[in-house]
Amino acid sequence: MSQTAIIHIQNLRKVYTIHEREPGLGAAFRSLVKRKSKEIVAVNDISFDVAPGEIVGFLGPNGAGKTTTLKMLSGLLHPTSGQADVLGFTPWQREKAFLRQITLVMGQRNQLVWDIPAADSYDLNRVIYGIPEAEFQATLKELVELLELGPLIHKPVRNLSLGERMKCEIAGALLHRPKILFLDEPTIGLDVTAQRRIRQFLAEYNQRHKASILLTSHYMADVEALCQRVIVIHHGRLLFDGALSDLVDRFSPHKTIVVDLAPGATNGRGAEALRPYGEVIAYSEGQASLNVPKAEAASVTARLLSDLPVQDLTIQDPPIEEVIEQVFSSEDES
Repeated sequence: MSQTAIIHIQNLRKVYTIHEREPGLGAAFRSLVKRKSKEIVAVNDISFDVAPGEIVGFLGPNGAGKTTTLKMLSGLLHPTSGQADVLGFTPWQREKAFLRQITLVMGQRNQLVWDIPAADSYDLNRVIYGIPEAEFQATLKELVELLELGPLIHKPVRNLSLGERMKCEIAGALLHRPKILFLDEPTIGLDVTAQRRIRQFLAEYNQRHKASILLTSHYMADVEALCQRVIVIHHGRLLFDGALSDLVDRFSPHKTIVVDLAPGATNGRGAEALRPYGEVIAYSEGQASLNVPKAEAASVTARLLSDLPVQDLTIQDPPIEEVIEQVFSSEDES
């Protein structure tokens, strides 16, 4: 374990035992005598550390084990085996001193009471966490300003839009100023504007309070905006742990060259004239996007500039969504 790690997990594993039976009355009676079961490995021997103040993207497809891991780290689940140390505590012992320093936000779960204003739920949280009144008011004021909550906290939660409710949920989860934030799809279902506002808030909250954040999201914009490091798991196993840029370098075999050509450059042949240079993935009125092997990007660029009247040219990494898909497909084929 790194001496600076605020989260340390070692060989963490979670196995569920699922009981099965065939349909029909006879099968129901047989299951009373002898039940069939199988084991589902949700998390399979993963290990990693998170440093104080670090924002880490925790990525994987549905069923990869992300939420199960967050539930173990926040103390909601006991692991089948392995160790975890969060802030010097064993999470599933659920000590009060531990719970006062962490929070878990799940985009598809509510913590605010539906029929009363969020402000009333906040006051309940103040009592539960034993937050001094002056500290509570100062924190609430800060969160209201950062998230632009304004009059929203005085409306019944049921009257809020999804984006408004999610902002109120996040504020409620941070009233006790936790040192660690476990965020499970915090922007799921939100429009682009609401997603961007929550990303901005999380970045500013991290800078102000040096809180560590472990973030799961299917929106790669969240990951690109907030995380320099990503951990990727699939079928419960850890596939990658490192810089986001390294993930692109390791799993993306190509670069994308976007080129703007002068009028008439292709002599009426359009995209066909560009096929000798690479895979044409888009073409429109003289602008083309080409996929080329990473190792050939420089030489292809030189040929384009030499052979054609190029007005503008850029070399790009592929979208992070494409890289993540490549990670998963590589695992499925192995």
